[in-house]
Amino acid sequence: MSPDPEVKESRRMRGAVQSASHCVCMRKQKSGLHELIIYCLIGCVGATLDFIIFVSLEKTTAIHYQAANFIGVSAGIINNFFLNRHFNFKTHDRVFSRFACFYLVGMLGCAISAGCLWLLVEQLRIGTVLAKIETIAIVTTVQFCLNKFVTFRKSRS
Repeated sequence: MSPDPEVKESRRMRGAVQSASHCVCMRKQKSGLHELIIYCLIGCVGATLDFIIFVSLEKTTAIHYQAANFIGVSAGIINNFFLNRHFNFKTHDRVFSRFACFYLVGMLGCAISAGCLWLLVEQLRIGTVLAKIETIAIVTTVQFCLNKFVTFRKSRS
């Protein structure tokens, strides 16, 4: 005995709704992945700026490696805010409050970086340049999550 036509239609509609919701979920995941990729590319620009400043100061001046780290990180944060705001998250409202939040997230990253550098350089005796490279992956992960879900969260209208 074949199912009632209403049951068939109900199953067909349920399947269509499930397919549509699956597509929406996939689009959101793809969008999140796209933002992560752009964030990482922009992060590479900022990390390169940070790294160049860090190495330049650390190798050519008598400045302490932690001070060089702070200066390099600050330059990278400022650079990355404007690039992420314009090219990645495309938010143009509340510029000052978003910048303040982004900078605070960046300073949290700087604190994590400083702690990792201390551990790697002072405790594990790894060279400052290699230690700096190793801290970048950790800090990038933490900062992406905070910036995506806090700093550049879309305003509710």
